[in-house]
Amino acid sequence: MDIDFSSLSRSRLLDMSRAGDQVLESFRVLGKGGANVVSQVLKQQDTFYEMDHYPPGDVYDDESHAQYYYHAHRPDTQEHGHFHTFLRAKAIPAEIAPYPVSCDAERPTGDDAICHLIAISMDRSGLPIRLFATNRWVTDETFYRAGDVIALLDRFSIDHVHPCLATNQWLTAMVRLFRPQIEELLRARDAKLLGLENANPEADVFEDRDVEVTSSLEIDIDHQIEQVDGALAERHGNQISEGVNPPDDQSRSNG
Repeated sequence: MDIDFSSLSRSRLLDMSRAGDQVLESFRVLGKGGANVVSQVLKQQDTFYEMDHYPPGDVYDDESHAQYYYHAHRPDTQEHGHFHTFLRAKAIPAEIAPYPVSCDAERPTGDDAICHLIAISMDRSGLPIRLFATNRWVTDETFYRAGDVIALLDRFSIDHVHPCLATNQWLTAMVRLFRPQIEELLRARDAKLLGLENANPEADVFEDRDVEVTSSLEIDIDHQIEQVDGALAERHGNQISEGVNPPDDQSRSNG
């Protein structure tokens, strides 16, 4: 999945640049205490059980109406577990309607509506290794079209101290830093499910337990930040060559 960073707007690149700074800062402050973003979510928990949500009761911001939890499905040689990120009904504008899925399950709607954004896989050292999108049944979400989910991405923000401010800031920043890839994964999710639905109109693809992960992508934080820096530097150089004095905030170092 190749992203053309040069095609991204200056404002998007700057937002990604600031997010990269926050991701690295969260790693720095947690590392000073020998912790990481996962260990902070699991702290004061006894045994890490598959399928259980951590921390218990999930993490919810009652201002942004963003939510997340961490868990694991099954033993994996690479993945320790993953974060699932959501927006609840109060963050979803009334004009955004759920995807008209034809499934047997009763979906949460109205005040209970919930939109899954993206999942982030973590390795055993507490570092992110992959982004992935899922079928509807996986998180029992309401399910919205990719374009509508993309329009909601910037609303995801966890801005409080429970269970850990640095982890919350890190997760908020990750959604911004990798936004172009998340957009592509969501579009790929819809394309896969629509293709399956067209191929077998009688099947309930949104509840098909054989269709769990609909799209995924390995990620590298350092490489992503390098790509953002490179795109900003190129744009800065182009404006200088054209005789334009770019604002001071066009580089990551002073942005």
